[in-house]
Amino acid sequence: MTALKAGDKAPDFSGINQDGKEIRLSDFAGKKLILYFYPKDNTPGCTAESCNLNDNYSQWLERGFEVVGVSPDSAESHQKFRDKYNLKFDLIADTEKEILQAYGAWGEKSMYGKKYMGVLRTTFVIDENSIIQEVFEKVKTKDHTDQILKSINL
Repeated sequence: MTALKAGDKAPDFSGINQDGKEIRLSDFAGKKLILYFYPKDNTPGCTAESCNLNDNYSQWLERGFEVVGVSPDSAESHQKFRDKYNLKFDLIADTEKEILQAYGAWGEKSMYGKKYMGVLRTTFVIDENSIIQEVFEKVKTKDHTDQILKSINL
């Protein structure tokens, strides 16, 4: 569970995208950003979430938003995932989990009574000044765009 909340300054980050290019929070200065953290490429929930955001990508751009996904998968995995689903936005390979930890999206999970460390599916809506406007910890993967739009009154 993230300790970050609406009104907090978004932690600065730097990571490598699917093309091996460095992506930083500062690249989005003056733009709004949907920054979403997801567990794994090509899994049902992650695919549904990514495709939902992608299917509405032009709508995000019209509203002044950029979209970036982050997971611990490799840049190569991201490239294949992006190509397979024709995703139009960057995916950051956070193999060292530094961005995940900075945003509180890495933590203890539980399945079948077993505890383990993993990605806590979380989305941050960040404004033009790098201030967090909204945090989603209960993501509706198949309907994430509407979930975000309703919450931020767009």
